[in-house]
Amino acid sequence: MIVAMPAPRPRAVRPSLYISVDIEADGPIPGPYSMLSLGAAVAGRQDAGGFTAADPERDTFYRELRPTGTETDPQALAVSGLDRARLTTEGSEPAAAMAEFTAWVGTVSEGAQPVMTGYPAAYDWMFLYWYLIRFTGSSPFGHSGCLDMKTLYAAKAHVPLRAVAKATMPRELLSRRHHTHHALDDAVEQAELFANLMNWKGTAHAL
Repeated sequence: MIVAMPAPRPRAVRPSLYISVDIEADGPIPGPYSMLSLGAAVAGRQDAGGFTAADPERDTFYRELRPTGTETDPQALAVSGLDRARLTTEGSEPAAAMAEFTAWVGTVSEGAQPVMTGYPAAYDWMFLYWYLIRFTGSSPFGHSGCLDMKTLYAAKAHVPLRAVAKATMPRELLSRRHHTHHALDDAVEQAELFANLMNWKGTAHAL
């Protein structure tokens, strides 16, 4: 006699709260070099009913940080225009800034799982995760709660990842805001890009 097994219960999945993050740093890697500013903006929420974009200017976070590294890359520093000497005396202590950021993430993502997103995410995630672990001992995103916008576009557009650039994207996907290399400005701009990408149907895949 064959006994029918009960169907497995669907696993409850918490909604995701996507947070666009942009950082400015004075070099290529954390540790020897420093994260000098951190900007974040809530981009939207996804649950079983789909994705809902947020007003990216409504829930934001911004801090400029005291440098901790001993090395600097003049070219990297020139991108943001931040004054490293000023931040040495006026920047927030990294431990305090990371604790404040973690508390902010907890507040805006209450009832959902926070996911960091960036364009591209790898550089910003590398600094953010390192600073969170180094100065608070944990990350509100876990060790892998990160979604790269370039990868998202490549998957929907059916193009190789290394072919992706904002200049190759349909104009309607792009934010009308300028990319200023101010961490909060760019986090808000990229939150709009992310929302557009999430709602975009993509391109037909040529067989």
